Amino acid sequence: MMSYALELKDLRKNFGKTEIIRGVNLAVNAGERIAIIGPNGAGKSTLFNLISGRFGPSSGQILLNGQRIENKAPYEINRLGLSRSFQITNIFPKLSVFENLRCAVLWSLGYKYTFLKFLSGLKDANDLAEKYMAMIRLDKKRDLLAMNLTYAEQRALEIGITIAGGSNVILLDEPTAGMSRSETSRFINLIKEVTVGKTLLTVEHDMGVVFGLADKIAVVVYGEVIAFDTPEAVRSNAKVQEAYLGSQLADEQAGGH
Repeated sequence: MMSYALELKDLRKNFGKTEIIRGVNLAVNAGERIAIIGPNGAGKSTLFNLISGRFGPSSGQILLNGQRIENKAPYEINRLGLSRSFQITNIFPKLSVFENLRCAVLWSLGYKYTFLKFLSGLKDANDLAEKYMAMIRLDKKRDLLAMNLTYAEQRALEIGITIAGGSNVILLDEPTAGMSRSETSRFINLIKEVTVGKTLLTVEHDMGVVFGLADKIAVVVYGEVIAFDTPEAVRSNAKVQEAYLGSQLADEQAGGH
C-alpha cells in the first residue's frame, strides 16, 4: 500500500490541562497543495510546530512518507524530507543572496560537515544555488546582502532556502503576510512555480491566497479539523461557513481583502 506524503493520526497536544490539538486526522497525497485555515487561536501554528518537530505531541502519530517522525528533532525531520518557513523571515542577513542559497544546498548534496574544500570550488553547490536563485527571480540581486533586500524579496529568499534543501514536503507559515496585493499576487505564482512536484502545506489568512493556491483546504477550529476538501466544497460547506468562513467569503466575493 502506497503511503501518504504526510499523515496525522489522532494527533493531540496539551499545554498543561489545556488541550490545543484535539484528535486531528489528516492524510496528504504527494504533490498536493494544502491550505490550513481557521480563526485565531484555532491551533494552526501548533499543528505546524508538531509536524516540524518544534513540539512533541501529547499523543498520536505523524508520518512523513510512511515513516513516523513524532518526537524527532527538527533537524532529523528536515533530513527525512520536510522543510519549513516561518511567519517571521528566517534568513542569514549578513550573507549575500547567493551565499544564503548555497548554505541551503550543501547538506542535500552530501557535504554535511566537511569543510575541507573551499566553497567556491564546489561547482555542484554553486550551480544549484544559481538555479534556485533564478527560480525565485533574485539572480539580479546575487551579491546583495540579504538584509538589504525588500521585505517581499526576503520572503522569496526564504522560500528559496526552504526548497533548496531538497525536501519533498514544504511547510509555509503565512508566506504572504505583510505584502501588498500586487506582491501577494506575484508571490502566489512564485510559490506555485517553485513547489511543482512537491507537497505543500501552508497556513494562510488571506482567502485570495487560499483559493488561488490550494488543491484542498483543511479547516481547523478549536484544535479539530472540521472539513478537509476541495476549495469549492469547503466554500459551500454550511458547517465551515458557520464556524469561520462566512464573513471572509463575503468580503472576497465583494472584492474585499
